[in-house]
Amino acid sequence: MIHPHTRLVYINDEIGYGVFATAFIPKGTITYVKDTLELEVTPEEFSRHSKALQEAIEKYSYIDEKGNRIISWDFGKYVNHCCHCNTMSTGYGFEIAIRDIQPGEEITDEYGLFNINEPMQLSCKWGDCRKIVLKEDIDRYYANWDEFVKAALAIMNDVEQPLKPFLDEVTWNMVKSFQQDSSKYKSVLSLKFDPARYNGSGVAVK
Repeated sequence: MIHPHTRLVYINDEIGYGVFATAFIPKGTITYVKDTLELEVTPEEFSRHSKALQEAIEKYSYIDEKGNRIISWDFGKYVNHCCHCNTMSTGYGFEIAIRDIQPGEEITDEYGLFNINEPMQLSCKWGDCRKIVLKEDIDRYYANWDEFVKAALAIMNDVEQPLKPFLDEVTWNMVKSFQQDSSKYKSVLSLKFDPARYNGSGVAVK
């Protein structure tokens, strides 16, 4: 589920659609929750779909740590990548604003955390853009990304959280544990899919 103070906007023919803030969203705000309405497609299920449907699934999904493709039921699936993103996935099943987001600003994400299968070319205005997103990016940059996430998690109790009701108690307790003891932080590296740990149904191998 995407943050309620957002809207879907057509950008151009090259990029397509994007998600934009309709109000000020401060750093530390949860901007997306992987809730129980999200569609999960296991690797086994994905292999049974037609090529055309597989392409559509790939376009609108991300791959979680179990290898399942997650498709948002709302327009959260239209959030675009940016090397200077203003939100980032966490190891807790939600995304968080890592800096203040102004009204009218596009909500952007870090696709390097999405376990992409193929390199993704970027169209970016930033001079230091990586130009391409690779599945190896999580290994290269997770330590830097963790610092952004930690700083945002540390202040999340100080800002309004419209999506808080959609997180379970276990998740909130994990976040509280980190806030009380930084050694209990769950790194974004936990989002990395390891095929050796799961079978074709996204079930852990014992």
